[in-house]
Amino acid sequence: MTPVELSRTVLRAVRCAVDDGELHVAVPGRTSVTPPGAGGCGDYATNVALQLARPAGQPPLRVAEILRERLVRTDGISDVVVTGPGFLNISLSGTETALVREILLSGPRYGHADRPTGRLVQLHAPHEVRAVVVMDAVARILRSQGTLVRTSCAGRPEPEWADILGVDVDAYGTPDAPAPLDVNVRPVPAAPDDPTPLGRDAARWALLRPALHDRPRITADHLVQRESNPLFRVRYAHARTRALTRNAADLGFHAEPGDTDLRGAQAAVPETVVQDTHDTTALRHSLADHPRILQTAAAHHAPDRLARHLVTVADAVLPFLAAVLPRGAEKPSAAHRARLALAEAAGAVLAGGLSLLGIDAPEHL
Repeated sequence: MTPVELSRTVLRAVRCAVDDGELHVAVPGRTSVTPPGAGGCGDYATNVALQLARPAGQPPLRVAEILRERLVRTDGISDVVVTGPGFLNISLSGTETALVREILLSGPRYGHADRPTGRLVQLHAPHEVRAVVVMDAVARILRSQGTLVRTSCAGRPEPEWADILGVDVDAYGTPDAPAPLDVNVRPVPAAPDDPTPLGRDAARWALLRPALHDRPRITADHLVQRESNPLFRVRYAHARTRALTRNAADLGFHAEPGDTDLRGAQAAVPETVVQDTHDTTALRHSLADHPRILQTAAAHHAPDRLARHLVTVADAVLPFLAAVLPRGAEKPSAAHRARLALAEAAGAVLAGGLSLLGIDAPEHL
């Protein structure tokens, strides 16, 4: 169950409580679920009971208990605990295995819409390199969510924008072109320097990662291969996941979603390996949040949200990768296959996100 699906489940619980006469409130159009904060527990938490308490005329703890009774009976939810003034802390059943299986089934298209929505959006950009690159990325993200997109530019794009930066513009002309313009893509400030000397990947990252109101840095820092460079961390994390798949094949095993905790393995494992288990909660949350990030980036025409999310995924998976393969004379176990599956799922999310930004996801780095 993804955060989006869980949010809908929480709203259904509210609606059922209203229909049964236990709550007298207007059902909100949306509610958010997030990783639990300090003092929380489980996989996700929501403050919907606190939001509804005043209009319902009931204490938050009473509202939370009404909703808890309905949520615990929902398939996919193993437990719901009320903490603090009325936070609902939700534990999902089979969370990691189901999530990894879903991602591996979808591959880099995880988080994409199943079918076209029929919605048509016309994007238009001024004749400026940052605006055109942002428009290109926005078009890619919108298409991933089932939207039909047409792009246009106020003037003919420079040849190097297509040849080096990989932008694709459907039409060009003056802003008063006859086609209706639904969205004007105009990030401010514009690119301070020509980004093309950085090459496609670094140039696009330099233009797309800052929020549209932030000034991009067109510097060689984006080319440096070290941890201080976020683009390097993202691409390196993807390359590492691909290397693990190759190395596992050499050892004679493949990925299979399951329990990633070596302590749950059937065979005995060395104590040093048992101590090297990793909490995958942050990684699991970042992967589960990917569909919501794509939807938000599409809705707000903000590719920077996707870029920052990829950094979050990379930073969550990199510490975990060292524990994926067996060590020394240790034989591959079910836990190793499950860890490889989780690593491959992270790689699929990174590859899909980089592709939507128009950036290469290397097999080797």
